[in-house]
Amino acid sequence: MYTSFYTAARGAMEEQKKLDVIAHNFANVNNSGYKAKSAVFSDLMYYNLNNYRGDNTPLQAGVGIAVEKTNTNFDQSAPVTTQGEFDYTIAGEGFFMMLSPVTGEVTYSRNGHFSMSQRGDQFFLVNDNGNFVLDQNQNPITVTGPTVKRGEKELSSEIGVYGFDILDGMLSNGNNEFVPVAKNGDPYLIPGAKLYDHTLEMSGVDTAEEVSRMIETQRAYSYALKMVQTSDEVMTTINGLRS
Repeated sequence: MYTSFYTAARGAMEEQKKLDVIAHNFANVNNSGYKAKSAVFSDLMYYNLNNYRGDNTPLQAGVGIAVEKTNTNFDQSAPVTTQGEFDYTIAGEGFFMMLSPVTGEVTYSRNGHFSMSQRGDQFFLVNDNGNFVLDQNQNPITVTGPTVKRGEKELSSEIGVYGFDILDGMLSNGNNEFVPVAKNGDPYLIPGAKLYDHTLEMSGVDTAEEVSRMIETQRAYSYALKMVQTSDEVMTTINGLRS
């Protein structure tokens, strides 16, 4: 009975983690270029019943589940027209490359909502987090022009679009940006990548699908708590019979 109690308790905790992922998706439903995430479960260890030698038997019991990882869906979302002069959407695969002026960290994003940031006597193209947008030579892009009026500004170089051989496992830094890991490989410039200006890629969150996942997860969470309650009641009854 102790096994059923702790299995149910772990199930409730892991379902709560899945609810947290769903809530994060809902919070970013209007965040341009956001990529929806999903929790992936794995079964914990199984053991054989009524067999102390450890041989396989038809009777097996598990000890619960755990969130193994969080997957990110990198499929492209539809673009929407905007009035932003420095709004861009990548047509197809790839990421914008960013450079933090504070830490020097390089990150990647599909969010093309950019603006100007003055550093000294120069204006740099930056994203919503204040990170430099890099060009095809991985250098920060400056904004030039006779004035700062709309329609009279030009970029010093073309915006770079970079890809990876493997996208699985890229880490999200929580700012709608991603950091590659070793298995993703080195970034490579996508030659001839097409950008649409005055547009932004919509969030990749499918609201209807997230609502369905939320209902499913809430029910699983409730069943796990019910199992905890039942296991506790059974143990209370057994302990009462022993006294």
